[in-house]
Amino acid sequence: AAAEGADRLPTGWPEVDRVLGGGLVRGSVVLLGGEPGVGKSTLLMQLAGGLGALGARTLIASAEESVQQVVLRAQRLGVATAAVDLAADDDVDAIIALVEKSRPDLVVVDSIQTVGVPEILAAPGGVSQVRESAARLIRLAKTTGIAAVLVGHVTKEGGLAGPKILEHMVDVVLYLEGDPDRGLRALRSTKNRFGATHLVGMFDMRSDGLAEVGDPSKMFLDGWAPEVPGTVVYPAVEGRRSVLVEIQALVVATNQAQPRRSIRGLAPPRVNQVLAVLQRHVGLPLHDREVYVNVVGGWRLEEPGCDLPVALAIASSHLDRPLGRLAAFGEVGLAGEVRAVPFEARRIEELDRMGLTTRIAPTGGEPIRLADALVRAGLWDDQDQG
Repeated sequence: AAAEGADRLPTGWPEVDRVLGGGLVRGSVVLLGGEPGVGKSTLLMQLAGGLGALGARTLIASAEESVQQVVLRAQRLGVATAAVDLAADDDVDAIIALVEKSRPDLVVVDSIQTVGVPEILAAPGGVSQVRESAARLIRLAKTTGIAAVLVGHVTKEGGLAGPKILEHMVDVVLYLEGDPDRGLRALRSTKNRFGATHLVGMFDMRSDGLAEVGDPSKMFLDGWAPEVPGTVVYPAVEGRRSVLVEIQALVVATNQAQPRRSIRGLAPPRVNQVLAVLQRHVGLPLHDREVYVNVVGGWRLEEPGCDLPVALAIASSHLDRPLGRLAAFGEVGLAGEVRAVPFEARRIEELDRMGLTTRIAPTGGEPIRLADALVRAGLWDDQDQG
């Protein structure tokens, strides 16, 4: 539940403040996760600059870089360091002593997996070290009213490294996500004791750092080629906003006994279910085809509403028929039906804003048949059904 009247510290970054629910709550502890190179340290340095412009001080304690390396990053990003104190230390007690001496408004520890306490003999990153280090930093935040951000490494599976209890100990859990080969970044909240969860802030990674993206739909659809088979637009809902993303599929013949299934940005079980429904209820012979499905821009979709656009993109590529400027949303069931999904009005409003008036979706709560959706998309003739 949102905390009424919480004493918040605006960061100067509207997208970040929106995800946090209005800014950093004083005395709160935020865990920020993300893959290496996604821009966690860049984001936090720029936040320190934004806080400094508003008269707040930040202490950045890095156990992974020297002070000179952090200074060079600040210079590259154009961040004035007058209101930023820097330290290179992996001893949690030493970091706490610095915080108690300088009394900043925010302390950043980069990262929680590389700091430790001397009385625990295990190496930093171990369960006992991470738990105790986090506990001491949380105690510091709660007793001083100083906000803290702990940077966390992410495993290959996409979860935060270290003990699972770490996420339960902190107040807020954020993930910075994005494709390293593209500039788009998403800051996503999965836990927030002081506000709503599953809110998303959008950023563009540039040579001089991260820039807020005011119109992510426009950015996601940049380069979209609707005349190419296998592409369709999906109006995703993230928090309180709808964002248009492009879903692409490529279907090719293969002589392999087990055709490859490559899925990026989507849950593989859902895509495999859609493939099974296409084969069973629509009659598309996909058992001897390699199937590649991708959400453009490094975006990750978890809503069941993306089932229908995934099905249409796969069918479009398989039949080599483009969908044109088509958008779609709906959940595909095992019986071959497509069911309505929440936030229909919000999705349609965003499609209207971007001029995408051709769309397929169940309306009024009434399901449609997947085979009928293919007919409406111009991929399937009525006589092909059955």
